[in-house]
Amino acid sequence: IGLLLPPIDLKPMLAYMMLVPIVGGVGLACIKEGKGLEINVAAFTYASMANVAAALKGKIGGSVVKSLKGDSSKNMDSANVYGVMNIMSFLFTVPMVIAFEMQTLPGEWEKAVAEHGASAVIQNIALSGFFYYIYNEFAFAFTASVGAVTSSVLNTAKRVIIIVVSSILFQEAMTRNTVLGSAIAIGGTFAYSLASKGKKKVDTAKKAQ
Repeated sequence: IGLLLPPIDLKPMLAYMMLVPIVGGVGLACIKEGKGLEINVAAFTYASMANVAAALKGKIGGSVVKSLKGDSSKNMDSANVYGVMNIMSFLFTVPMVIAFEMQTLPGEWEKAVAEHGASAVIQNIALSGFFYYIYNEFAFAFTASVGAVTSSVLNTAKRVIIIVVSSILFQEAMTRNTVLGSAIAIGGTFAYSLASKGKKKVDTAKKAQ
């Protein structure tokens, strides 16, 4: 995405090479010993589409933020741009929900209420939506600052960190694949960061000259 849409975000070749251990490490950490690699093609396809859409949102949104920050009368910083984008997303999503989910929604709602109670379901939906919005608002501001490629790389490494932290908090033993994959992915992310910083130092030196 960083190479397809302006402004072009070109990284050093070493940084792109570090994507291999990052993605490979995440994949290795997700493989369960004795079961091999089981991939749900439909889920993998939709997840890939979601990642591409997220990268596009970050890239285009970051460009919009930078272009609007110069106009103080519009008061459109990263938080406001993200808010407007969510309103637009909501308006596009509602017809899709009505078309594809409305038939099953009442039945699923009744099941959830019968098992947990209406107040608990509403409270969890509200809290989940609130924290998800806050998380994505920070992520959007971060992407606008560092670029879509770096944000996607760190988002990939985040999955490994979640696996490690969850194993520690819930006191679950980490398998060999989890430990090895986590180490590879985190090491690849660190190397990617160093390679990207090297390019920034070179660019800064050229501007100074």
